Amino acid sequence: MAPSTPLLTVRGSEGLYMVNGPPHFTESTLFPRESGKNCKVYTFSKDGTLFAWGNGEKINIINVTNKGLLHSFDLPKAICLEFSPKNTVLATWQPYTNTIANKLHLQKINDFVLSPGPQPYKVAVYVPGSKGAPSFVRLYQYPKFDGPHAALANKSFFKADKVTMLWNKKATAVLVIASTEVDKTGASYYGEQTLHYIAANGESAVVQLPKNGPIYDVVWNSSSTEFCAVYGFMPAKATIFNLKCDPVFDFGTGPRNAAFYSPHGHILVLAGFGNLRGQMEVWDVKNYKLISKPVASDSTYFAWCPDGEHILTATCAPRLRVNNGYKIWHYTGSVLHKHDMPSNAELWQVSWQPFLDGIFPAKAITYQAVPSDVPSEEPKAATAYRPPALRNKPITNSKLHEEEPPQNMKPQAGNDKPLSKTALKNQRKHEAKKAAKQEARNEKSPDWAPTPAPQSTPRSTLSQSTSGDPEVDKKIKNLKKKLKAIEQLKEQAAAGKQLEKNQLEKIQKEKALLQELEDLELGI
Repeated sequence: MAPSTPLLTVRGSEGLYMVNGPPHFTESTLFPRESGKNCKVYTFSKDGTLFAWGNGEKINIINVTNKGLLHSFDLPKAICLEFSPKNTVLATWQPYTNTIANKLHLQKINDFVLSPGPQPYKVAVYVPGSKGAPSFVRLYQYPKFDGPHAALANKSFFKADKVTMLWNKKATAVLVIASTEVDKTGASYYGEQTLHYIAANGESAVVQLPKNGPIYDVVWNSSSTEFCAVYGFMPAKATIFNLKCDPVFDFGTGPRNAAFYSPHGHILVLAGFGNLRGQMEVWDVKNYKLISKPVASDSTYFAWCPDGEHILTATCAPRLRVNNGYKIWHYTGSVLHKHDMPSNAELWQVSWQPFLDGIFPAKAITYQAVPSDVPSEEPKAATAYRPPALRNKPITNSKLHEEEPPQNMKPQAGNDKPLSKTALKNQRKHEAKKAAKQEARNEKSPDWAPTPAPQSTPRSTLSQSTSGDPEVDKKIKNLKKKLKAIEQLKEQAAAGKQLEKNQLEKIQKEKALLQELEDLELGI
């Protein structure tokens, strides 16, 4: 028998209630609406069979399957609830009184994250650096905390004022986003960020991100074998990496700052929420094909349904206090249900009923939008701001940012599959040889014929000529010096080295410098 669709729990100024999942979307009779503004907390058990909530007076627990009230506790001040993995214990949070079971003795621990899933439990701890010593993240397996070899893995780094640590589902590795408050290079107002990989078997690496800028989001696939990073100055890049930290697929650039894998890991949503317009890209990550591009404007919340087919987006208070409500989508882009809160009401929280893994089998991906009775809403076209002095003048086609398509949509891409490490290394060698041949051709060019130099002096690729005017000669010499530096930077880039922002800006000035040099030499 196929499982029922997950329920949707809604909490707001209209009270706490449940809605039947697709295709019905009617208010559920399983849970009588709890009115009032005192419902501040609720939670499901991991398998979705138990539901607990607080109404400001008691904490109540019901069985979702048979609709029966199981327990009621006089805990009016509880503001957090969590079921144990086996549904035998309900933990509530109010004033702290628990017995300490074990201790990890490590000075200056700033943050820690417990691994998900069953035993053996692991913990990642972060200790910030001080007095020239680097920051580090260490992995431990509970309860083995003592001794010099107790740590499973260790990764140290200098550029870190704070970190975000993300375990994968199988607890075999952690991704660490290390952030500094200030970017000393001046490239970013928001500081500098780096991404690190640490495996429980002791392996570690720095994840090389091809575009400079902030790291907006990093998310693991449910398979624990790959992860997606969204990064770089807008328009941001998104790339999938494997466990060797090699890029698997590049999605190009776009208005995005978040990523969400489906529960089965076969679909990935890249989205631009917050200060972006809510554009979503839904990708089939088995075949790397774009499925749909819906727009969920003003969304403050996103969640995949446990069935792997439906998506929930919502606009909630206090993040936004106007246009509150939620929508349920099919991943092909169709809105199947929407609920708009009245103008005098607020939506505070909305979430799916959880289910255990394997309850909903993965289905074949469809690219055709499913039918819907909800009228489609065409998003308003965003127009670029034009100052008053330019509003009556023709609009040019100039772009502030150059957008990059996904790797399988680039004209020069002859193969959709990513290059292996060996192939990438060979490609860089080929590009370096090509750059060297181009340099040799430049040396033989009549316009840039080099002057013979002593063996002890490095050979210049630029001509050594004099005009008789010391000032002009000085300018020519400085220009040639700059052009030589640019040639060296281009060789480094061809060899695979990642250049800094100021170095890339120098390369972009090459054409102007060549023209200036030509003008000066023509006047000789």
